[in-house]
Amino acid sequence: MYFLSLGLSKSDRHFSTSLKNILGFSPKNLSLYRQAFRHSSVAKEIKEGMKDSNERLEFLGDAVISIVIADFLFKKFPYRDEGFLTKLRSKIVNRNFLEQLAIKLGLNDFIQQSSDPGLNSSSVKGDAFEAFIGAIYLDRGFLQVSDFLVNNILKYHVDVTKLEFTETDFKSRLIEWGQQEKKNIFFHKIKEGNGYDKKYVIAVIVNEEIIGQAEHYSKKKAEQFSSELAYIKLGIK
Repeated sequence: MYFLSLGLSKSDRHFSTSLKNILGFSPKNLSLYRQAFRHSSVAKEIKEGMKDSNERLEFLGDAVISIVIADFLFKKFPYRDEGFLTKLRSKIVNRNFLEQLAIKLGLNDFIQQSSDPGLNSSSVKGDAFEAFIGAIYLDRGFLQVSDFLVNNILKYHVDVTKLEFTETDFKSRLIEWGQQEKKNIFFHKIKEGNGYDKKYVIAVIVNEEIIGQAEHYSKKKAEQFSSELAYIKLGIK
């Protein structure tokens, strides 16, 4: 009856119920969540140079995740230094880890994207997770999204002890491998966006060949993601 009073379509009622099962509470603004799962490959241009994709929400969600995790780790490890906390946080926001979270939560079922085989599936799912968090923040505020991340994600899906001993600094590992194998490795900035959607596109070049390429709002993260792709492609152990 509540849904009917709002005049929601059958599709919206199903979407809202699915989100409630994931969130533990009812979403207020469904359009935010629809946008969170809309990849730029299928988004419409709403203003010159601007699409109704999930990229802005991804940017916001990335920042929210970072501060919530920093606060969580700061309290959990009161006697560990800044270097330890920074490395552990980077492991939690690792692109593959965010992809796994998106799949565990069932968020990948909501993603709208083109069928272009060139799209990086891991990146699309990880970006959607960040955008999803951005949508929660705008829809319900910081306290609610913080509670969701800590009590629904970090406590149930993140083994902090295991992560402490997991390798995720792919850039350093790749450089170390290059030194051992006498390979020339450098990072090339292919593109740097402008305005609100400023993204860095970074390529890893090994002996004058592009091995991995990734984009992100953070230059450091773009370097890490491209390093991870190169790490996997090169079969480094």
